Amino acid sequence: MSSSFSAPRIGFDWRGFITPAVKLLILICTGVFLMQELIALFLPPYATSWFNHWFGLVPLGPIPGLRIWQPLTYIFLHGGLWHLLINMLMLWMFGRELELVWGKKRFLNYFFICGVGAGIITILVKVTPMLWGMRPLDVPTIGASGAIFGILIANAILFPDRRIWLFPLPLTIPMRPFVAVMGAIEFFSTLGETGDRVSHLCHLGGMLIGWIYLRRGSFLYRVRNEMADWRYERNKKKFQVYMKKQKDEPPSRPDQWVN
Repeated sequence: MSSSFSAPRIGFDWRGFITPAVKLLILICTGVFLMQELIALFLPPYATSWFNHWFGLVPLGPIPGLRIWQPLTYIFLHGGLWHLLINMLMLWMFGRELELVWGKKRFLNYFFICGVGAGIITILVKVTPMLWGMRPLDVPTIGASGAIFGILIANAILFPDRRIWLFPLPLTIPMRPFVAVMGAIEFFSTLGETGDRVSHLCHLGGMLIGWIYLRRGSFLYRVRNEMADWRYERNKKKFQVYMKKQKDEPPSRPDQWVN
C-alpha cells in the first residue's frame, strides 16, 4: 500500500488582477514607450524631437487641420520610465475598479473622452496668447495623465468613501478628499511656472471633462424636471382661470341630450 502527498495547488486569476481594457492600454503605452526608446537609442537626437512634435500635443499642430490626430496620440507617449510607471500604476489602481463596474467598452470610451478632451482644452488655453499677437510655445505635451485624472474624478464621484493608503505613510484617506486635494494642487500649480515640466493644465482638463461627462445626466434630468414643473404650474393656472370663468357664467340650455 502506498500513499502519496501532494501540496495544494494555488491558482492565480489574472482576470481579477488586471481587467482587459486596463491591460490593453498598458500594453499600448508600453509598446509606444519602447518605440520611443529605440528611436532615441539608434537614431539621431532630432528624430526624438520630430517624433514628439509629430505625435505629441503641440498647440498649433491640429489647428490648421494638420496633425489632427495629436489630441489622441499624445496620450500614449511618455517622457521617461518613471513617467510611464507612475501613470500605468495609477491607471491600474483606479481604472480597474471602474472597468469592473462599467465594462470594457464604456471604460475605454470614458478614458478617451477624458484624454482627448483634456488635450483640446490644453490647445485652446495655450493658443489664447495669439489673440494678443503672441505665438504659443512649441513644446509638445505627452502622457496619459489627463485621462487618468478623469479616472480619478470618476472614482471620487462613484466611490467617495473608499479609503486610499497614502504610501509610504501609514495613513488612509477617503477617495473624495484625496481627489479634491489632488485637484487643488493641480489648480495652484497652473497659476505660476513651477519648473517641474508637468502639464498641470492637462490634468485639470481631464478632471473637468470627466466631471462634465458624468454629471451631464443629472444636469439634464434637473433641467427636464424644472421644465416639467414650469409647464405644470402654467397649465394649473390656465385651468384655474378657465374654471373661474365657467363658474361666473350661467350654464346654457343644451341643444340635445345624449345617452
